[in-house]
Amino acid sequence: MSAIELKDFQRALEAYMPEEEEEDFRIRMLTLLQKGPLAFSREMLSAHFTASAWIVETSTPSVLLLHHRKLDRWLQPGGHADGELQLGKVAHKEALEETGLNLPPVPLEAIFDLDIHQIPEHKGIPAHHHYDVRFLFLLPQKSEVKANHESRALAWVPLDEVAEKTGEEPSILRLVRKSRAVLHGKPKDL
Repeated sequence: MSAIELKDFQRALEAYMPEEEEEDFRIRMLTLLQKGPLAFSREMLSAHFTASAWIVETSTPSVLLLHHRKLDRWLQPGGHADGELQLGKVAHKEALEETGLNLPPVPLEAIFDLDIHQIPEHKGIPAHHHYDVRFLFLLPQKSEVKANHESRALAWVPLDEVAEKTGEEPSILRLVRKSRAVLHGKPKDL
């Protein structure tokens, strides 16, 4: 991982226009970024960068969610950077591994959402924070998906049913709101 790549990510975070509730996340991510490459590794036990794919099928519209085996919750596909700074690539890779969908790649500057959330202790790994950078993937129609060992199920969930399915998780409701704005041709910051 080069200093140039770190600067590219810093510029992408600085250029990102967050919603009000995301601004604190953006500031905290810029601070974590000062740790350098370690911030993109699970070796940094307290907190590290992750990336996720918010996959929206535009005709119905629906979003692809997975029932996460460890966390026992419905979430979007995503995972650890494991040393990769190009978080758009991480989101793309995780979507392929967790859903079987080979989506078009997204550039780093295409950040759709930011979130920081705590992951509970599991099998000797202490509780820690995921600094999640989320990317939007739009599909014109639903595609066949295939779950891997990390999830119990996959489901295309209509946007109107996401709140109920996810227990009204605020960060996921923010993703739904932003998705509706995109689908209606409005900038995501409105």
